[in-house]
Amino acid sequence: MTLATEPEWKLDSRGDEPEDERNLGGHLVVLALYSILVVGIAALSVVTGRQLPRRMSTRDLLLAAVAVHKLSRTITKDEVTNPLRAPFTEYDGDGGPAEVMESPKYRNGARRSLGELLTCPFCFDVWAVAVLTVGRVFAPRPTALCVDALAVLTGADFLHLAYAKAQQVAG
Repeated sequence: MTLATEPEWKLDSRGDEPEDERNLGGHLVVLALYSILVVGIAALSVVTGRQLPRRMSTRDLLLAAVAVHKLSRTITKDEVTNPLRAPFTEYDGDGGPAEVMESPKYRNGARRSLGELLTCPFCFDVWAVAVLTVGRVFAPRPTALCVDALAVLTGADFLHLAYAKAQQVAG
């Protein structure tokens, strides 16, 4: 039971900190985590003698962009990946076809920033690009296969949407 005299931020918060609209501390933690992972993986590539990939062809760039798009939407919007987001997000309702809308559970801190990251495909793109880049360095063939598969899934998604639209027009 909450007291009516408690500050408004405490009544709505899931943490013990007041709301900070910009959440700079939480974003700094997530940025530090990303930086540590990137530097650590770069150091590992040097220690193991991995060669960096050569410049990507136009085809590879386009496929990678489509793959990153699909990977980001899969992680941030698909119902089936909800268990990954659930510790940091709340269900708000249905999104687009086969997608959900969620928002961060917490009002401040690193958990809020993780909730924002896991609900925003645009924000998650940077992480998805990093994953595929690491894959190109350490496992180029399996990564290429995954990029191709994600690109095919994106094409299939657009075909599903076009088919549904055609049904609406015809029906």
